[in-house]
Amino acid sequence: MPESTVDRYNEVRSRIEAAAARGGRSAEGVHLVAVTKYASIAQVRELIELGHADFGESRMQHFLQFAAQVDDFLERHRELGPSGGKVPDAIRWHFIGHLQRNKVKRILPLTRLVHSVDSLRLAEEIQACPLQREQPTEVLIQVNTSGERGKYGIAPAAATHLIDQMDTMMNIRIRGLMCMAPQTDDVDAIRSTFTRTRELFEELRTSSVTGDSFDILSMGMSGDYELAVECGANIVRVGSAIFGPPAEQDATPAANSSDA
Repeated sequence: MPESTVDRYNEVRSRIEAAAARGGRSAEGVHLVAVTKYASIAQVRELIELGHADFGESRMQHFLQFAAQVDDFLERHRELGPSGGKVPDAIRWHFIGHLQRNKVKRILPLTRLVHSVDSLRLAEEIQACPLQREQPTEVLIQVNTSGERGKYGIAPAAATHLIDQMDTMMNIRIRGLMCMAPQTDDVDAIRSTFTRTRELFEELRTSSVTGDSFDILSMGMSGDYELAVECGANIVRVGSAIFGPPAEQDATPAANSSDA
């Protein structure tokens, strides 16, 4: 088992490449979102120095803190001038957890993609958020294809209706779907969830309710990202497989945790 953050990151990349090959496609179309929930800022900086630009968070305060620290790091790097490294010009932050409506105004200005829109009321809050933006807020619809009680996400049968209701929201662009696999060691059950989500994604993509920008399928976390890639995911959300397991006192798994 790789011990350093960089080694674990490179291993995840290699596994994504192998999984994409098993699924009959190129890994170039699969985007890795490094989930920082239990990471240190030093680990995040390590990945940025490797050229990694996509990071995800599910806790608002942690998100705001890390985003500010990363901005400071990038600013210092720019002040020092070109160093021949791979540091990206900007970071793309993904909000991947359940988003409460009263937190929308604080989250949206920093977020590249919201993975977890699961109600019309949340969509309306995003639509009404007073931001001076040239582009609409990009979102994914979270669907509960595992059918687990208490898990966030709309029922698959309701996805078309929600997307249709959001069609007139000019400040939102729906980019695709997100799902979470059931918490189980049953590989067949996990594969079934991912397959059903992929089928729903393809059905919606070819329907009249979505546009050309509906092209993102976010599935898979640390324990199942390889299977998600095999089943067609083009975004995976990976935390502990890159940054290491969380400290014992912070390890509080829950049915609705959207990063691991």
